[in-house]
This record gives sequence, C-alpha cells and structure tokens, in this order.
Amino acid sequence: MSTAKYLLGIDNGGTMSKAALFTIKGEELACSSRKVELIEKNPGWSERDALAMWQGTADAIRDVIESSGVDPQEIACVACTGHGNGLYLVDEAGLPVRNAINSTDSRAASYVEDWLAKGVDKEVLPLTTQCLWPAQPNALLAWLRDNEPEILASAAWVQFAKDFIRTQLTGEIWMEETDMSGSSLMNVVTGDYDDRVLELFGLLDMKRLLPPLKKSHDICGRVTAEAAALTGLVEGTPVAAGMFDIDACGLASGIVDEGQMSLVAGTWGNNQYIAREPLVDKDLFMTSRYSIPGWYLMLEGSPTSASNLEWFVNRFLDAPIDSEKSVYQMCDEAVEASDPNESGLIFLPFLFGTNEQSAAKSSLLGLEGRHTRADILRAVYEGIVFSHNHHLQRLLQFRPAPDCIRFTGGASRSEAWVQMFADCFQIPVEIPAGTELGTLGAAIAAAVGIGVYPNYQEAVQKMTGVTNKYMPNPDMKDLYLAKFNRYKKAIQTLDSLWT
Repeated sequence: MSTAKYLLGIDNGGTMSKAALFTIKGEELACSSRKVELIEKNPGWSERDALAMWQGTADAIRDVIESSGVDPQEIACVACTGHGNGLYLVDEAGLPVRNAINSTDSRAASYVEDWLAKGVDKEVLPLTTQCLWPAQPNALLAWLRDNEPEILASAAWVQFAKDFIRTQLTGEIWMEETDMSGSSLMNVVTGDYDDRVLELFGLLDMKRLLPPLKKSHDICGRVTAEAAALTGLVEGTPVAAGMFDIDACGLASGIVDEGQMSLVAGTWGNNQYIAREPLVDKDLFMTSRYSIPGWYLMLEGSPTSASNLEWFVNRFLDAPIDSEKSVYQMCDEAVEASDPNESGLIFLPFLFGTNEQSAAKSSLLGLEGRHTRADILRAVYEGIVFSHNHHLQRLLQFRPAPDCIRFTGGASRSEAWVQMFADCFQIPVEIPAGTELGTLGAAIAAAVGIGVYPNYQEAVQKMTGVTNKYMPNPDMKDLYLAKFNRYKKAIQTLDSLWT
C-alpha cells in the first residue's frame, strides 16, 4: 500500500461546486462549497460561466485545505467528478469559447425530435446504448453548428464539467470514458469513438473536437504553478481523470456488483445498477461504462428530483431569522406532521424537465381551500418519490428487486423523505456514510490512481460504509401504490394539453 495520507475530491454539480478532503480510509476531514450561478437568457436555456465555476472551485479547495489544517504537501492526489452531459467548449489553451451549457438545457429539443422522426435513435441504439435527449452534446453541437457557427469554429475541444476543472488544474486536455459514454458521442459497447455514431447524427466533422480517452483512475497531469497559487495545492500534485457523477455516487455507495442498486436524489434523480454486460433496450434511459473496468452502469434518470423542492423553498418559503432550524428542517417537520391519507394533492415534478414522452409541465393538482402549506409540501415530497419510482419500476423490468437501495443526494439528509421512499418502494433503503458522496467517489478514483489500493473493489471496501437503514412500513404499501397510480393517471390525462 502507498504511504499516501490524504486525497482531495472535487464535485461540480448542477447547483454547487464542492471540494472535500479525505483520509485514505474515506474519513472526511473538511468540505467547502460555492454556489453555481445559472444564466437563463432564453426559455429552455440553462448556462453557466465556466471560469466563474473554476474560481469558485479554487476558492472551495483553498477553504478545505485551510480549515482542515492539513499540510498540502500531504495531499497525495486529486480527482474530479461532476454533472454529465451539457457542453463545455474550450480553445487550444483550455479556455471557454462561450458559456458552458448545463445538463438541464432544452434548446436543442427540435434536433432530438427530428432524429426520432427519422429513426436515427433506432439505428444508433446498438452503439450508444441510450436514449436521446436535448442536453446531450450531440444535440447541442448540432444546434451550435446552425446557430453559433463562429463559436464552434473557434472551439478546439469538447469537455464536460469535471474535465474542464481538471484542465484548469493541470493544463492538459483529456476526455474520461464514463462521462463520454453517457453522451451519445461514442460506442459504449467497445469503449471507443466510432465514426458511424457521428455519421448518424450528421456530426462526423465534429470528430476533431473529441479529446483522447482515459480511465477514471488514470493520472491525467499534475497541478500547475498557476493552479497551485489559486487553490493552495502544491505544484506537481497528481490529478486523476475522475468520473461522471453517477459513477462517483455509485462507488461511494459501495456499488461493486450486480446485487446492489443506488439512488441519487439531487438536481437529477438517478436510479442505477451495474452489470458485466451492457443492457441495450429502447425502454432503458441509459447504459454507460462504469468506473470499474469491465462493468457497465444501467441508469434511469431525469431532472425531476430534489431540485423541485429547492425551487419551491426558494420561491415561497423563508425560515424565521431567529430560528435555529433551517427551512428544510421546517419542511421535514411539516411533512411529518401531515397525514398521508388526507391531502389528495398531486405534484408533477417537471419544473426542469420531464421523464415522460410528452412535453409535460409541472403541476399541482387537486388544490382545495382546506389545504395547508404542509399538504402542499407533502405533495412535493411525494411527487419526487413517485418520479423516482417511475424509474425504479422501469429498471425492475430487467432485473430482480434488490435487497436494499443505497440512497445519496440532498434528499438523503431528510429522515421523513427517506422513509417515504422506503414505504413507496417497499424496499429497505440504506444511507451511505459521509455527507459528500460525489467527492468521496472522486477520492476513491484518486486512491486507485496512485496505488493506495490495487483496485476499486478494495478501495470501496476500505473507504465506504453505511450509517442508517430505513425499513419499509408494509401498512403503507397499498396507500402509496394507490397514490402512485393516481400520479400516473394525472400525467396521462394531461398529456394532450401539453402536446
């Protein structure tokens, strides 16, 4: 085993940039975060200033080092994770040529609709193993070609969130395979770029933008003098490739074999398992390559998760200034005090996108004068649970129900909410140890990258654990089944309105 002492994980998600420092046993010493400001110039657009994100990330890294009291000389390796898809276009020097586009953007929806109408999705599925959606880089590149050709001409490379941050740390340009395997720009089965994939999307001339591929644990450069000055890291510290955030959460949840499943409830609601063979099916949202070599990750997900509650809280709720409780703690207490049998409200959590075939919009249905804020909050919580259950039921078409589901993301901090998930699923739910699972997953890749552990299986065994387990209440089974069916019926009934 290496004599390394500390590992730094970085996570650039949909709303926050985080950095956390870990021991080689996975113990979190310090964490810091910065909010990512969204730029929404037009309906359906969601962008960010990538350099501002990098500055916020650098500030978070410096905070972590200072607050931990650790000598940065003892930080043995750094690795990044982040939201997948969207699009970060950079020039030869690794600097942005435009604002980054987030994974909740929908400007390119018409390109996806056109590909579906022409049957491109069916032709490309055996190669890309995933469905098509507007914020994938294939659709965004097609949109830029037609709407911002001068920007595209000035770009040298395609990157994703964590690759952009790694480039700012090292000055080197690489693409990491788990992220690229979720983009519909490569052959997921072979693990390589494939001209046929690009041809089917009319993007063969974009091949020049695709960087060389690396594995999650490969060392992809070292911290430069400029990055060291900004972050407090030591110049020359090795930086591993990192991974797609769904992989990071999977590793930090202890997912190393077929028997397990994990759930992430954050900006996106992701529900996933891994297997030795890729699943190729039109009814599955995505198969991608997992960080553990030789394994694939099967995912059902959509931007229909806890970010819907964050929106509701930010728009309509404030905690009293003199309260010691956070507004989210107050939400939990209100939901716990409400009666699940009483309200009858239905919330469709489609504020930032949908997991339905139509252009469904978010809705609150069944509102009466008797309803309270607690009733509405319960409906929001339940609607997000039902969206996850929609994805879970799709996954269970292809595999048996697991013995338990590992739960991560912001919603995992709410005991009331986690119990609601367990009661709806009727499957035990376990909470992995730690507060920042994305950064821990990145740190696991760093540990493997510098040889602290010989493989991911041993690293996960030594660096992860479980802190709590929620058992489903069988008395709630019929109630939540009936509510879930009403939720589905509401979506079906409203379909013609949106289309």
